[in-house]
Amino acid sequence: MKYEEALQQLETIVRKMEGGEYDVDELTEQLKQAQKLIKLCRDKLTKTDAEIKKILEKAE
Repeated sequence: MKYEEALQQLETIVRKMEGGEYDVDELTEQLKQAQKLIKLCRDKLTKTDAEIKKILEKAE
């Protein structure tokens, strides 16, 4: 999954949570999904940051 897709899914989950669209059972499942998406986004950002630093170091 691409970063943008994960972020879009997270935004949808948050919007529905704020709107009270989930019952208690759905809320639990959506929170679990949100945690997975947050981890995926964090990992992708960390990896991208490391790659950019490598490229910049090589350029110097």
